[in-house]
Amino acid sequence: MHNTVRAHMAMHLVVSSELSFRVVVDLDYDGGDPFAVRFTFHLPGDEPVTWVFARELLVDGLSRASGEGDVHLQPLGDDLSEVDLVLRSPEGDARVRAAAPPLLAFLARTDVVVPMGQEVATGDLDQELADILSTTGHENAG
Repeated sequence: MHNTVRAHMAMHLVVSSELSFRVVVDLDYDGGDPFAVRFTFHLPGDEPVTWVFARELLVDGLSRASGEGDVHLQPLGDDLSEVDLVLRSPEGDARVRAAAPPLLAFLARTDVVVPMGQEVATGDLDQELADILSTTGHENAG
């Protein structure tokens, strides 16, 4: 069994410059998937929503603007005490603000499980790719 790291924290879902509300977020890291972190947002009245993105992106986003595509992070304030997280989906964008210290503590715990830079892809990449392609209807292509 792989080592895991879990944390719970409050973040603020920003609706506008005048309105935000607190949401509980579960942070998860599994040493069996050493490149990824999972954030599960518990929104009032909705099913939890999980976003998976690179642990390295979270590390980078705590000190400088980072991210391409669906996930963007950047530190806020001169003291870098907060992080702005933007999540983009076909349904729209969500902006979440979080205190940096709990994220740093979470990352420090993940570093004990798998030190940054020492991640190793597990499994047979060629076989995993073949499995993915065969389940998406591409097995007859060509």
